[in-house]
Amino acid sequence: MRELNDLEQSITKKFRMRLWSRFVKACKEYQLIQPEDKIMVCISGGKDSMLMAKLFQQLLKHSDFQFEAKYIVMNPGYNERNLNLIRKNLDLLSIPAEIVETDIFKIANAQEKSPCFLCAKMRRGALYHIAQNLGCNKIALGHHYDDVIETTLMNLLNVGSFQTMLPKLHSTNFPGLELIRPMYCIREKDIIGWKNYHHLEFIQCACKFTEENLGSEDHIGNSKRAETKKLIHDLLNYNPQVEKNIFKSTTNVVLEKILGYKKGKEKITFLDDYDKKKED
Repeated sequence: MRELNDLEQSITKKFRMRLWSRFVKACKEYQLIQPEDKIMVCISGGKDSMLMAKLFQQLLKHSDFQFEAKYIVMNPGYNERNLNLIRKNLDLLSIPAEIVETDIFKIANAQEKSPCFLCAKMRRGALYHIAQNLGCNKIALGHHYDDVIETTLMNLLNVGSFQTMLPKLHSTNFPGLELIRPMYCIREKDIIGWKNYHHLEFIQCACKFTEENLGSEDHIGNSKRAETKKLIHDLLNYNPQVEKNIFKSTTNVVLEKILGYKKGKEKITFLDDYDKKKED
């Protein structure tokens, strides 16, 4: 019991500015949680979502309005070792999560091409169906600040498009459901700091491609996201503010200084009203 108290108190005391304050900031600044919301808190078994569940528990204690949180672990087909580690952590952290069984890994891994894409798509669809069945109106995912800047840079470098990971998003296929990311302002290094401070061990994706990395979620792999993470780290030598600036750029787009942009299916270019404007 003392260990659990230490885990919970460290969130609002020792790590208050790095975790708790930034969690609350995101919820308020992006209006992620409203009175009477019923939120499905999605736990993958990794460090990010496990911490998010604890942050929600603290928020329920301190919030000045009522809302409900349902903690769900969607099991896409974890091996027994990883599943046991998830159960152990749920018990250690006192998270009352329901484990919902699916066969997503089995289906996705049977594909010769793009198993990761299919897996991600199926997992997202399954989460929406589970939330719908639970009567939830929101789904909380554990994406953090570093995920945001990595996604922004990946789209720019690999897709040729300037777009980012939004803090909340209405579902187009499941009316009435909204996806929220309340860890939007939290740095990954601070999540790792909290994990290491308490000597906690969590799983990664844990599909057949990554399950050998059990307990090493800090490990840099060979994925495109891992390459982008390394690139951002290398860019810190060029400018120590590069992470902050990538994030800031998503709210600092100067439309008059770009060649074009999309609004829905409409394409707008600088030529559309070029002759109507005079340079300042």
